[in-house]
Amino acid sequence: MKIYETATAPNPRRVRMFLAEKGLLDQVEFVQIDIAKGENLTSEFVAMNPMKKVPVAVLDDGTALAETMAICRYVEASHPEAPALLGDSAKEQAVIEQWLRWIDFYLMTPVGMCFQHTSGYFKDRMNCFPEYGQDCYGAAEKFFVFLNEQLADKPYLLGDKFTAADINAFCTVSFARVVKLRIADEQTHLQAWFDRISERPSAKV
Repeated sequence: MKIYETATAPNPRRVRMFLAEKGLLDQVEFVQIDIAKGENLTSEFVAMNPMKKVPVAVLDDGTALAETMAICRYVEASHPEAPALLGDSAKEQAVIEQWLRWIDFYLMTPVGMCFQHTSGYFKDRMNCFPEYGQDCYGAAEKFFVFLNEQLADKPYLLGDKFTAADINAFCTVSFARVVKLRIADEQTHLQAWFDRISERPSAKV
């Protein structure tokens, strides 16, 4: 498998962490795409992903898979051996899916929109609305509070088990620093969780 990515972007990092936890990182070839220079807008890249986003995984048969969780689900289904990062039972899979949706809708989307609309990084290719970006900052800030509450009595989002939900949340909380959103001093549970995951080898890839 070959993955087209931008190493500094949060979604490719989610895939790399997933692969690392599965012990498959060294089986993948990574190709860097410079989104600042618009390499994701070329006809070659758009042919792989019409949405013009990273990451994109190209399988051995030439199939191009876009979207972070589509890639992770393919990896999990192709390598079902432990750890099962997307759940063992129907209930566990459903709870993980719930968390993945919450993290995407209520954390990743507002952080991403804050970055896009306040940083000027993409001002050459989109209309930026700074007030909307600041509103998104507030929404992400509220989700930090929610995460801190949820982690008050457990080491990971699902309890004792580390899952893809933790990977996605961790990468997004890390990325939030680009908009100067950081874990507050009083959010001790969230900080302890963040520190715990930071110590995992996969967090360093």
